[in-house]
Amino acid sequence: MMQTIADAVGFDVETISMLMGMLMCYPLGFIMKALPYGKTKHLFSFLLGAFLLQFTIGVQWIHQLVSSLVAYVMFLILPPELSKIAVPVWAMLYISAGHIHRQYINYLGWDMDFTGAQMVLTMKLYSLAWNLYDGQALAKGEGSRASKKCAPFAVKELPGIIEYLGYTFCFSSVLAGPAYEYVYYANACDGTLLYDSNGKPKGKIPGVAWPTLKPFLISMVCMGIHVVGNGMFPLLDPVDPQNATAVLVTEEFLSKPWFQRYGYQWLSLIFVRMKYYFAWKNAEGAQNIWYAGFEGFDEQGNAKGWDVSNNVDIIEFETAPNVKTLSASWNKKTANWLGRYIYMRTNGSLAATYGLSAFWHGFYPGYYLFFLSVPILTACERLGRKKLTPRFGNGKKWSPWGIVCIIFTSLIAEYNVAAFQLLSLEWALANWKGFYFAGHIACLVFYLAVSQIPSPKKKEE
Repeated sequence: MMQTIADAVGFDVETISMLMGMLMCYPLGFIMKALPYGKTKHLFSFLLGAFLLQFTIGVQWIHQLVSSLVAYVMFLILPPELSKIAVPVWAMLYISAGHIHRQYINYLGWDMDFTGAQMVLTMKLYSLAWNLYDGQALAKGEGSRASKKCAPFAVKELPGIIEYLGYTFCFSSVLAGPAYEYVYYANACDGTLLYDSNGKPKGKIPGVAWPTLKPFLISMVCMGIHVVGNGMFPLLDPVDPQNATAVLVTEEFLSKPWFQRYGYQWLSLIFVRMKYYFAWKNAEGAQNIWYAGFEGFDEQGNAKGWDVSNNVDIIEFETAPNVKTLSASWNKKTANWLGRYIYMRTNGSLAATYGLSAFWHGFYPGYYLFFLSVPILTACERLGRKKLTPRFGNGKKWSPWGIVCIIFTSLIAEYNVAAFQLLSLEWALANWKGFYFAGHIACLVFYLAVSQIPSPKKKEE
């Protein structure tokens, strides 16, 4: 059946299976919403997550089960002080082995396997290890500054095995994320998100129609744009993307004027991003159906919003005036994971944060070229914000200075991110060389020049 559909629309079977699996989350979400609170929801979440993995990647879902169960045993036998290190190490080693195996048997290939879902699981296991540690430390009146900042996500005791597997295999986030905090999942499953201990609503419970329909419609539009745009401006060879030279580095393409090549690359990368927008927005809608994306109520009983499962702010990202906004708007739950459990736990180390992010993505050289370039951009941004923004900016995004920042952020970001998508060292360097390494040289010149400008006086700031 999948082969028939794939032949009819011109896609491969794996893509159709993944698309069908993600769309199936919507009717399953309505069933989840109707189920009674408690273990029934957890069991349904686990079983349907396993079913979706079997449907999309076949028996490879055994990797998710094995790595989850081994981590659970670690949680059982190790104190939180040790499991907060042991479980993240286990999770990272497992996904690393998966990446290495994939690159060995399918170098530069984009075939779907268990590693995509395993990356989501890695974040969940990593986060839960620290959540349990924070819960114990805060209960003793201890805990670091990072633990106190992450107190809303702290977990006081290890969940039961059904609750645990329901979270790690949660059907509406198992395929493409987002990997949100355990407490949000648990509160949605046990009813405490919406009701107090007496069974009374904590506030006026909002409907799920628009929070579900809006991201779903956006996802469909993004998918359409991706299909059409990627066909017009392909990044890789459309016939043989794995073995043929990428379009951006073919001799014919490199012979064109640089501005024409850059315009093509800029558009091509936008259309590539649309598939990510589709996946994340689709998952957001599926989560919101059963209130897993709902933030709950404030002390006055007012609904907070639906940001728990919102993994990308499309407009904010595409018009970002700086790298900080780019990072905060793209793959937001991964950014939260990196911020809460790597950046904050390593005393604000950008090297550790970006390094582990690259490690988590895999071992293609393009990932490391990209992530090693990001700290350079961040350093330039911080310098500019310190010395230039007080002189030219007025705090408004769409001011003349803000527009200049948006344009330059887009230009430099698209230059750098090409390496991430091209994967290969040869292709990434050939692409940058085709632009005379202008992005890196511009950052160096900018940093050296702006460093000579005196900082504004405190009164001006």
